[in-house]
Amino acid sequence: MPAANDRKIVLVTRKTRLEDLIARYLTPAQARFYVEHLGADFSDYEREHEVYQAQHRTTLQVLEQWGRYQIIERGFLPNFIFAPDDIVVALGQDGVVANTMKYLDGHPLIGVNPDPARYDGILLPFAPRDLAKLLPDVATEKRDSQAVTMAEARLSDGQVLHAVNDLFVGARTHVSAVYEIAAGGLSERQSSSGLIVSTGLGSTAWFKSIVTGSLAIAGSFGQPSPPANYDALPWDAAELRFAVREPFPSRHSQTSLVCGRLAGAEQLRIRSLMAENGVIFSDGVEADRLDFNAGAELTIGIAARRGRLIV
Repeated sequence: MPAANDRKIVLVTRKTRLEDLIARYLTPAQARFYVEHLGADFSDYEREHEVYQAQHRTTLQVLEQWGRYQIIERGFLPNFIFAPDDIVVALGQDGVVANTMKYLDGHPLIGVNPDPARYDGILLPFAPRDLAKLLPDVATEKRDSQAVTMAEARLSDGQVLHAVNDLFVGARTHVSAVYEIAAGGLSERQSSSGLIVSTGLGSTAWFKSIVTGSLAIAGSFGQPSPPANYDALPWDAAELRFAVREPFPSRHSQTSLVCGRLAGAEQLRIRSLMAENGVIFSDGVEADRLDFNAGAELTIGIAARRGRLIV
């Protein structure tokens, strides 16, 4: 292990909404015209950008005092190779932390909130000004961390994708996904809007939305009222949950295996029956996806690697 201040800091950043607009419309003036033409407040995009850039500068001042550091925009994460002793800092929304963590393997990850007035920051407990005191403790393993269970999707050809929140398996467009699913000794053919598999961290987000909507719909058709409290999993729970979105019953598709739990070494197995447009992606990032077309076989379970979020 190198000396504390010899450990490299990798700063993961994101583009602001304003930068995305300028990339699309080439100039700030054209971006302003587009936004205001739709009746939106362009100044909100400018304020967000200014605050983020100011906090980015503050972060860099700390890192320059530290020593070795490298900056990477989150869009390049799939192709970036982290050194085993890197310390990673994510500056942005909660999604930046999740997008970063799935590419790490035991690395300490520090979530930094650039704009507390705008972002709740469940995964962002720190401000840029905290880094000066925080980094020495992290580098010498004196800071506590929260373990985060991750999910792993593995195709039969060896391709692997990890997820911090959830995995989506289905079709890219608004058409039905067709596949065979097996879990817990049961199997069937399904036609649906795809399915998600959530970790403990993800059980508070997309999965919760699916459960809430399903219970509300069932209640409107005279089924028992949904429970008052939703039972989310701890972030480090050795368990995954899966749910099928809008399963369709027909002569050729069944709907008995629409939700469940995967504990320990249990796995969910899925075989694609889609000729094209089948996909697997994680944590809402469709750009970093695996193709899942006819004949492809997928297994999903708890990943061997775990996230390590500094608290």
